[in-house]
Amino acid sequence: MTAARQPIGVIGTGYVGLVTAAGFAQLGSEVYCVDIDADKIGQLQRGEVPIYEPGLGELIADNRERLHFSTVLDEAVEHARLLFVCVGTPPTHSGDADLSAVHAVVDAVPSSAEHALVMKSTVPCGTGRSLRRVLSEQGKGAIDYVSCPEFLKEGSAINDFMHPDRVVIGEEEGSPAGDAVAELYESLEAPLVRTDVASAEMIKLAANAFLATKISFINEIANVCEETGANVLDVARGVGLDDRIGPRFLQAGVGYGGSCFTKDVSALKLLAANSGYHFQLLGAVIEVNELQKRRVVAKLQRHLGNLAGKRIAVLGLAFKPNTDDMRGASSLVLAARLAAEGAHVRAYDPVAAGEAKKVMPQLDCGDSVLEVVSEADAVVLVTEWPEFLALDWSEVAARMSGKLVIDGRNALDPVVLDAAGLTYEGIGRP
Repeated sequence: MTAARQPIGVIGTGYVGLVTAAGFAQLGSEVYCVDIDADKIGQLQRGEVPIYEPGLGELIADNRERLHFSTVLDEAVEHARLLFVCVGTPPTHSGDADLSAVHAVVDAVPSSAEHALVMKSTVPCGTGRSLRRVLSEQGKGAIDYVSCPEFLKEGSAINDFMHPDRVVIGEEEGSPAGDAVAELYESLEAPLVRTDVASAEMIKLAANAFLATKISFINEIANVCEETGANVLDVARGVGLDDRIGPRFLQAGVGYGGSCFTKDVSALKLLAANSGYHFQLLGAVIEVNELQKRRVVAKLQRHLGNLAGKRIAVLGLAFKPNTDDMRGASSLVLAARLAAEGAHVRAYDPVAAGEAKKVMPQLDCGDSVLEVVSEADAVVLVTEWPEFLALDWSEVAARMSGKLVIDGRNALDPVVLDAAGLTYEGIGRP
């Protein structure tokens, strides 16, 4: 099997699938994309991108001739030997990964000694071994299997694809498909980790769990800083300069969100439990993150007293800037808790309001910052969109009834807010 700019198939056109498809098309491959969502495929065929990711629309437009979209698998199987599986694996009620979409792909792919499934979807460690058994039971044992986990960050996914810090390939001994996948990524000159399938699956879960642990750790430090008068920004800077630790993911705030950290940390904890091991550390990481989201309510109560009838403006809904993804977003927990306390919440997000309304239809969303802060007793910054960092806070203060601003991301300048006559409170800042 040769992979010198060979055609590839991409099954699933969500964040991972579309970025993977557009990235490989940019590198010169013909890419055959498949999704069972006919509306989404129709949008893509018309040149419309159904998700918000900076640069993705332009990249797809630049490579229209090499990108093909369909609701059936036949064309991808006909033209491509490597079939990248990029379907969703959301958590079930038990916390296990829902692998029904993965199994649907396995069921649909025809028996072939020429094809390989390349698993981009995040799956529990041991999934590859299980799928090999299913393929054999279905008489498809000749299909090769490779684990190639994705490490794309929403908001910078295009850059992450084009400049990966590593490419992980989990393969069976003597697998020609592993070499083919490695050749596809060769021009990106990224460090290559070639290992067995189970280890590749574990690398993805372990990486996200470690990053989530750093976030929960610095949030715990921030909470202690609030009690002792220390400044978490200085603490994080001093700690992060240690090259054994590094500065990334040491930004205190209202907790991590998104689909990856939330799902993968829980999945790894459950995987350990199902294997007979109690992963105590991850239990604490999850607990700290959930409590951190609720500490904002306590801050508001400390300043405003009973929140019943209070008007709270929430700036930012997406779990991070430069995405419309609402999965695991801290804003949802905050809005629900404030509503339970009797507060009236108005929210604004430059991109994610539509997605937020799908998840929480009762949420009151405004069309601008100045609209939602008008007559507000307090403002809470949840997502550090550049638009919010460039606000004229004197104008915001003039529109508000109260003076309190809770900076849930430590992204604002307290001096500027003080000069505007506002009362500033961050996370772990004196």
